[in-house]
Amino acid sequence: MLNLLSLVGLAGLCFVAWLGSEDRRRIPWKLLISGIGLQLVLGLLIFRAPVTREVVVWLSGVLNALIDASEAGARFLFGPIIVPDPSAASGPQGAGRWLARALTPPFTPVQGERLGVNNLDFGYVVAFRSLPQVIFFAAIFSLLYRLGFIQPIVRVFAKFFRSVMNISGAESLAGAANIFVGIESAIAIKPFLRNMTRSELCAILASCFGSIASTVLGLYAGFLRGTFPLIAGHLMSASILTIPAAFIMAKILVPEQEIPETLGKVPELGQEEDEKTSPMDALIGGALDGVKMAVGIAAALIAILGLVALLDLIFANLASLATIQLWQGSESAILRQLGNLLSPVLQLVGAIFSVVTLDNITGALFLPLTFLTGVSLDWNELWTASVLIGQRLLKTAIPPYLALANLSAEGALSDRALVIISYVLCGFAHVPSVGIFVGGLAALVPSRSHDISSLGWKALWAGTLATLMTGCIAGVWFYDGTTVLGR
Repeated sequence: MLNLLSLVGLAGLCFVAWLGSEDRRRIPWKLLISGIGLQLVLGLLIFRAPVTREVVVWLSGVLNALIDASEAGARFLFGPIIVPDPSAASGPQGAGRWLARALTPPFTPVQGERLGVNNLDFGYVVAFRSLPQVIFFAAIFSLLYRLGFIQPIVRVFAKFFRSVMNISGAESLAGAANIFVGIESAIAIKPFLRNMTRSELCAILASCFGSIASTVLGLYAGFLRGTFPLIAGHLMSASILTIPAAFIMAKILVPEQEIPETLGKVPELGQEEDEKTSPMDALIGGALDGVKMAVGIAAALIAILGLVALLDLIFANLASLATIQLWQGSESAILRQLGNLLSPVLQLVGAIFSVVTLDNITGALFLPLTFLTGVSLDWNELWTASVLIGQRLLKTAIPPYLALANLSAEGALSDRALVIISYVLCGFAHVPSVGIFVGGLAALVPSRSHDISSLGWKALWAGTLATLMTGCIAGVWFYDGTTVLGR
């Protein structure tokens, strides 16, 4: 029944997008049917086909090895207590036990690990454990790009997307590149940006919002692999699935009304840097770019989470009005009478704000959309999923992924909810990315900055719906069992 709900949810999300369309008379039926069909086939291969399911297992193993390797440099800088060595953990679960310890209360050792009750245990500190992974992955993928390993893969995906969905070559190339990088993908099509249609620009931005860069894949995977060992492969699969979903939503919201310049052909993928750059320079340059990204992530988290906490503090103070009694002890009869009139009003305000937090507000807004993914019919689990998905809008995906890891370790969520939420959160569809993507694309083609700015929020909405559609695909093909999670 839930799988069927997820299937119906695909149509429901398209209908939601259509309600906000610039031209409801232009419905891209061919793109819609071919794009959803492509997603369903890819989902079938990821979840049900034995051969391709093994590819996800293999890919998870490769990415998990990269995550483990990424901690070697951080361990050298910060020491083995802050960044422990997973090989020192006893038992078959190895590295996964360190994340299990991170999700337990502070100073509580996990049975069988080398840190005992007399040793200081800092647990899982994001700044020391996760942000170095961003630097390492940025360096590795910069090196792979310089060596020419990434370009052929991107071109294969670009040709595949173009031929199946009949979109322009430039937007298919940018979408395919988004599987590996972020807004940098637009550099590959820079010569064509000036003459692109509004629909193409929206599709490119939507694919940026809907997918994740490979540089942060390890960051997200590191949070969950203790309870979801195959999470890395599934996150890569989610990033691939979201590209056709982003095109669908973008083309519904901003229908194509012109003939794209690159319709029917895929442009060549060029390098934005000098091709004479040595592999070592590419490695170091990628690491430095990763440092900028890691610092940006840290700064955004400090600013955003602090602002959210401040707003919640204001709400909490308003909630304290629920028990207020104005001037009841006053000697003035006028003040007592005025207090009797105002107190019920203020108490009502307090009662309202006793349940009003930013998490609850965004959770309520996303509740109908979360229901369409088929995550659960249990009210508590559905609400929890909606709150986690809603958190991403303001807080980025990092806090909800951390919360998801905690809830999963506590057994508070079913395996189905864990998988679907993991797929939905896999994207940059949050407010902090609007300035990054809109500003980055506008910097490449200043003459189109007005069009790009006007499309920023539409593209964010398209990317958000695209990630929810990816969650629907996971829900359609999900089945109970340990094979999906890799436990």
